[in-house]
Amino acid sequence: MRISGGIARGIPLLVPKGDAVRPATDGVRQAVFSSLAARIAGSSFLDLFAGSGGYGLEAFSRGADRGIFVEKSPKAIACLRENIRSVCKSVGRSAELLEVRAGDALAWKPDGDQVPDLVFIDPPYELIPEVGPVLLAGLRDRLARQPDPLVVFEMPGEIALSAPGWRCVKRLGKGPRQPTVAFFRRDDNT
Repeated sequence: MRISGGIARGIPLLVPKGDAVRPATDGVRQAVFSSLAARIAGSSFLDLFAGSGGYGLEAFSRGADRGIFVEKSPKAIACLRENIRSVCKSVGRSAELLEVRAGDALAWKPDGDQVPDLVFIDPPYELIPEVGPVLLAGLRDRLARQPDPLVVFEMPGEIALSAPGWRCVKRLGKGPRQPTVAFFRRDDNT
C-alpha cells in the first residue's frame, strides 16, 4: 500500500499484521481523490476508523492543511504514527498538523472551531449496517458549523446507507461484494 498522489506519491504505508485492519486499496483511493481533486487543497479532514491512515494521509499529500485520525487499535495507531512521520517528512510539513486520537469513532466531537470539511469513514464492513446510520446522524450535528461538509464512506457495494440530513450524491465502485465509496452531502431539506 502506497500514497498514490501528491507530494508524497509512492511513499509506502505500514499496515498492522493480522486481519484487524482492511486498508483501502490504492485503486479505490485514486478514484476517490480524482473525484475530490479541487476540494483537497487547503481542506481539513477527519479520518474515522483510520487504521493505517490511508485516506487522511492521501489528502495531506495532496494539499490538505490539517487533519485528525481516530482509531482505537493500539497496533494500528503504532503504524499510523510511523506513516504520519514518513509522509510528513516527504511533504516537508510538520507532523503537528496531524492529530491522532485513540478512541471510538462514534465518540468523536470537534474541538472549538476546528470542524473538518472532509470526513473519511472506512469501518470494518461488518459494522456498517449498525454504525453507519449512527455515524451519519452524529456527524449531522457535529459538522453543523461547516457550510458544505462532504462525507466519503467506503462500504461494500451491496450496502446502501441513508440517514436523515444526508443525501448520497455519488457512488464509485463495481457493485456487490466489492469496495465502493459513497459521497454524502448535507441535505438541509430534511
